[in-house]
Amino acid sequence: MTTSSRAGVPDMISIGIILGSTRPNRNGPQVAQWVLDTASRRGDAEFELIDLRDHPLPHLDEPVAPMLGPSVHEHTRAWAEQIAPFDSFVIVTPEYNHSAPGVLKNAIDHLFAQWADKAVGFVSYGAGGGVRAVEHLRNVCGALRMAVVSHQVAISVLTDFENYTTFTPGDRHTAALNTLLDQVVAWGAALAPLRQPSAETTLAHS
Repeated sequence: MTTSSRAGVPDMISIGIILGSTRPNRNGPQVAQWVLDTASRRGDAEFELIDLRDHPLPHLDEPVAPMLGPSVHEHTRAWAEQIAPFDSFVIVTPEYNHSAPGVLKNAIDHLFAQWADKAVGFVSYGAGGGVRAVEHLRNVCGALRMAVVSHQVAISVLTDFENYTTFTPGDRHTAALNTLLDQVVAWGAALAPLRQPSAETTLAHS
């Protein structure tokens, strides 16, 4: 999904915004749509929303670890084809019991090569802003050879949602999001030369 490049540096990178909750009555779609709407006003990258509800995956059921061999199941191959073209990601996650949703961790665990040498940033929400979920995800994504940007957007369901249901982002959240996007775009572009030779590897592991 990257446009033409100069010496391995893309003119326009593509960033997937992953909505990491699949629960009924979830607040995630409002947050993810706000991220997409804010990001789409930029001119330095292309953005697309990826909803995990559209990609139901069983608990990791591949007989070989994703980093070691090709996937045998069609659901994994379809997920790999969705993720592989993107240059970087923003993950929107709630916090469940001091961690990230199991469905999000499972989706991440299904792949390896499709994540490697890409940047990732986090927008989290929860009673405490979702920060503990992101602390776990930083370690997970680092193990997958992703560049985890330092900035984070933390949204409180206690103060940033009317009646705990309607998302009302303040100016400080928009400013924080733009800083996060600056970092994801910059790192996504900087890592492009490392991704150039990975096409064959990506196919082999999908």
